[in-house]
Amino acid sequence: MCRPQILFRFAGIFVLLSVALAFWVHPAFLAFTAFVGFNMLQTSFTNFCPLERILSFFGLAGCSTDRGRGVPFES
Repeated sequence: MCRPQILFRFAGIFVLLSVALAFWVHPAFLAFTAFVGFNMLQTSFTNFCPLERILSFFGLAGCSTDRGRGVPFES
């Protein structure tokens, strides 16, 4: 499974990037910020993290699919 720090790092980067794009390019980029926030909220309820699935598919960041259904914070 992915370490929580990796997932939070990606979420933080995406939020900061989308806020910067909303400030300098177009306010509609705030929809991306809302999407990231919604994804974090649903992960807290369902323990399903799409980013973890994507990372495990590419074999990145210590993520593996052999231990479960994509539950990010289980040890």
